[in-house]
Amino acid sequence: MKGADILLGLQWGDEGKGKIVDVLTRDYDVVARFQGGPNAGHTLEFNGIKHVLHTIPSGIFHPKAINIVGNGVVIDPVVFMREIDKLVPYGVSFANCLRISRKAHLILPSHRLLDAASEAAKGKNKIGSTLKGIGPSYMDKTGRNGLRVGDIELPDFGERYRALKAKHLQMLDGATQAFDLDEAESEWYEAIARLQELPLADTDILIQEAYRAGKRILAEGAQGTMLDIDFGTYPFVTSSTTTAAGACTGLGLAPNRIGEVIGIFKAYCTRVGSGPFPTELDNELGEKIRQIGREFGSTTGRPRRTGWLDLVALKYAVEVNGVTQLMMMKADVLSGLDSLEVCTSYRYRGEEVDHLPYRLDAQLLEPVYQSLPGWSEDLTGVRQTTDLPDTLTSYVRFIENFTGVPVVLVSVGPDREQTLWRR
Repeated sequence: MKGADILLGLQWGDEGKGKIVDVLTRDYDVVARFQGGPNAGHTLEFNGIKHVLHTIPSGIFHPKAINIVGNGVVIDPVVFMREIDKLVPYGVSFANCLRISRKAHLILPSHRLLDAASEAAKGKNKIGSTLKGIGPSYMDKTGRNGLRVGDIELPDFGERYRALKAKHLQMLDGATQAFDLDEAESEWYEAIARLQELPLADTDILIQEAYRAGKRILAEGAQGTMLDIDFGTYPFVTSSTTTAAGACTGLGLAPNRIGEVIGIFKAYCTRVGSGPFPTELDNELGEKIRQIGREFGSTTGRPRRTGWLDLVALKYAVEVNGVTQLMMMKADVLSGLDSLEVCTSYRYRGEEVDHLPYRLDAQLLEPVYQSLPGWSEDLTGVRQTTDLPDTLTSYVRFIENFTGVPVVLVSVGPDREQTLWRR
């Protein structure tokens, strides 16, 4: 058995990755976030308490696990320290269980201004950005201008910061109305001072040492495959590599050291923000699913768009990532529906196709559905897979046959205990 497994989302994010990482962490020595930033929200619920993590890995509540914020992540120090403060009452020992990559890039206050200006300039073609400075930070990274966490330990950090801020302000040409930059900068510097007190590390070296020592590593992804910068519904995507390949570049993890690739998906689909969504239910049923499933962004609170399960997109995500295990979330949300529609192909430019085409624009593409029987039972109290309705079991088998990958877990609620292992 290889020492490093990857867990990631196969749809447009919000699949329930945080809960699964929390459930799995007891079997791992290291949990490592490999991409994304504070635009991600991983929700965990246990002991009647709901926790939302944005940058910190979802294994933080397990004291024996080392949690790594990898080099592929972008960090807003202010948001990060707020997240730290919310964990303090639970006795989390950050010195023992948290490591932050010196190679992770920093989000500056001026990155948020650039984000807001860029989104405003798009007009009706807005991406649906969370306006947290994620995109501009990654742009500085690839443009070789960025500031990294390790820079805060250098004596000329202030000079480096001022030079990059000046460049941003020149790009903005005075358009700084989104917020008070001086006030935001003061708060940012306070957070930087606190960040220096946390355990910073060369986490790529830690990952390699852990692998050689036989430690079990779980790489945790943010967002989802359909938001990947290369393979998602471009340009309505995030700014990082959300696929399995991102775990390698975002942690310093060699491909031949990867074992299982665990793909998380919902029993239906959701999407936040703009962009194509072939199976969207923009109607009363879609609103019903939204309310029952509590489909509101854990980071922004924005209502998520909802729709039927898209198996064409799911199989594409399985292939792109090399998924070896599937885990289905929120099966309980669909209880009470007499029948379920599942997208099994597309009608694309007049031709029926069973693959993901270049673009998913509504004017080019129409989903082709197959109807499957639904289930009426309340699943939230089920604790054994043998007690699941036959129609749900058939639904799962249909997905397995279509994707060619086993569904090893079905979730019937947000709590740790509402997790049913099928194998």
